[in-house]
This record gives sequence, C-alpha cells and structure tokens, in this order.
Amino acid sequence: MVTTWYQFADLSRVDPPRRAPCGGWPETSTRKNMRIALCSTIVPFVSGGARNIVEWLQAMLERDGHQVERIYLPELDSPQLLFKQLAAFRWIDLEAADRIICFRPQSHLIPHPNKVLWFIHHIRPFYDLWGTEYGLEDNAANRGIKSALLAVDNNALREARSIFTNSKVVAKRLETFNGVDSEVLYPPVFNADRYHSREFNDEIVCICRLEHHKRQHLLIEALPLTKSPVRLRLCGAGSAMGYPDYLRRIIGERNLGDRIILDNRWISEEEKVDLLADCLAAAYIPLDEDSYGYPSVEASHANKAILTTWDSGGVLELIEDGFNGLVSEPTPQALADAMDRLYMDRALAKRMGKNSAVRLGDLNISWSHVLDRLLS
Repeated sequence: MVTTWYQFADLSRVDPPRRAPCGGWPETSTRKNMRIALCSTIVPFVSGGARNIVEWLQAMLERDGHQVERIYLPELDSPQLLFKQLAAFRWIDLEAADRIICFRPQSHLIPHPNKVLWFIHHIRPFYDLWGTEYGLEDNAANRGIKSALLAVDNNALREARSIFTNSKVVAKRLETFNGVDSEVLYPPVFNADRYHSREFNDEIVCICRLEHHKRQHLLIEALPLTKSPVRLRLCGAGSAMGYPDYLRRIIGERNLGDRIILDNRWISEEEKVDLLADCLAAAYIPLDEDSYGYPSVEASHANKAILTTWDSGGVLELIEDGFNGLVSEPTPQALADAMDRLYMDRALAKRMGKNSAVRLGDLNISWSHVLDRLLS
C-alpha cells in the first residue's frame, strides 16, 4: 500500500508513547558531566559540512567532560518517503540523555523535554527554494505535502528549549516561514590552528562539493574572460549526477585544461591545509547558501581572501567587500574582473587575507562560545 501525505497531515498533534524516565530528567542540567545526544540526518555516502558540525562538536563536548552519543538517521528529500521518515523520528526514545542537540532536518522532530536545536536548514525545496529551478513542481500533491510539512515543523520547533541557527539567513527563514525566533551561533572549524599561509601562487582554489548550486561552472566560464594568467583549482567530490562531467566538458570546450585543475574526489584535511597555505585566494560562490560555509572559514584561518558573489547567502555575513574578500556580481565577466584584481594586486590579496582572521574574531567564531550557548 502506498502511504500518502494526507495520512500524516495531523502528525504534529501526535505524541509517541513515552515511558517514565529512569530517575527523571533534571529540571536544569549542570554544565559538566552531561549525557548529550547529537542528532542529525545524513544522505548515505555523501559527506560535507553537515557531518562536520556534528562530529567536531562531539570532540569539543568530550574535551569538556561530557558523555556524547552521535546519532545519524538516513533522510532523503523525496516526497514519496518524506512523511514515513518523519513519523519514524517521532518514535525515537532518547530518555537516557540529559539533553539532545538536533541539526539537519528532520532530526528536530525527535521528542525530548530538553531539546536544543542548532538548526542548519529546512527541507529547502518546500521552503525558500519553492517556485525556483531548484524546488519542486507546483502542483496539488506537492502543495499538500508542503502544507503538512509546515504544520509538522511548526510543532516540533516549538518543542525546543532553545533554537540556534548557523547564520542570519537561516534565522530569517525560521522567522519568515515558521514564526519562531532564534539566535545565530556561527560554527567554527576543528583545530583551526592547523591552517596557515605560506605563499601566494597563481591559483584561486574552490574546495567544496561539486554541485550545480555551488556554481563552479561560473568560475570556469569566467576564466577565458580574464586578462591575467590566473589559474583555478576546483576540488571536491561530486554528489550531483552528471555535474562533474558537465564541468569537464566546458573546460574542454573552452580549451582551459592548462589553467584549471578539476579534482573530483574527497579532499583530505591535510591536503586542504596545504592548498590553502599556498593559494592566491579562495572562491566560494554558491547560490543563496544557508551559512558562510566551512571553505570560507578555513580560508580565513589560512589568511586568504575569499571571492564570493552578492547572491551567495550566508557567506556575506563573513565577507566584507574590499576588507577580507571581494563580493562580485554573479556573472562570468564580473568574476573574471575580480580574479584579475586578486592576481594583479598581490598586496591587496595579502592585506585582505590578514583581515580574514580579524573578521573571525569580530564575529566571535569560537568553540568556547558555542559550548557556552548550547549548554546554557
């Protein structure tokens, strides 16, 4: 039998059976020696920042003396599977934990009386991407799913003790779509002191998954329009079907094989440190990204300027045009001009790189601040 969305339309009013917790949950939790469950969802065999934020937080919590369990649930943004998955989340029993911290959707549906959210994005095709080329077809079935999903999310969000987000962009979406307030808590990188600057070669590096909404193709289209011999290095595993092949094709069509390195694989942390130490600058130009993106923070710790675009979303909370990077129009010609500027004015590139570390301090991006807020 096929289960349809309307069979779960009242999920927001359904509470799963609960056992009395052994010893009871504390009314307030002490900062030390807590049992904390970190709950998130994954797309199987796809790695990235959504896993990093969980795994790095686990390491820092354990350093701080807490007992931590990391719990991942598989989740796919498929309309046919969505409500089966959401219903399953409501039956998860984590009574042994003093506190749970939930990240990627739809982990916030897990019930617990001491639930904290570090909310990193909605199921975006039904929210901010609705009506765009990255959203779903606007038909009766999808509108019904969208309405039911909103009701489920609204209920689960209001169960939380506290709601934090990874950017002002996501905080604004929660306010706009769900009518809830949240506090921005910027995620740091792990072992930030690994990153350093060694030299400034001819390459602008872009280290992130190869996906269409990350828009590596715009950088490739910009390169033939440059006046300098600036080079590109695009690194990351491709999780979108066919996109790495598309990038290879346009590199070949424009005869750019001698100026672009396309490395379609997962880049190790050690490789990333070396690439950022020697590059001219870093580029991160996604379309309306949820947060500033770990690539931008990593480049900032390496004292490198970041090239982005005015429609890239959360990264604009980190980058100030002309101070720690360049904010370009999202067009090949504008990006080409920005790349030329970085290449031809090395003094500017170095000055903006030094300012990148300053900007991290301005935004209080640190693990001590994260733990203080999540455990408050």
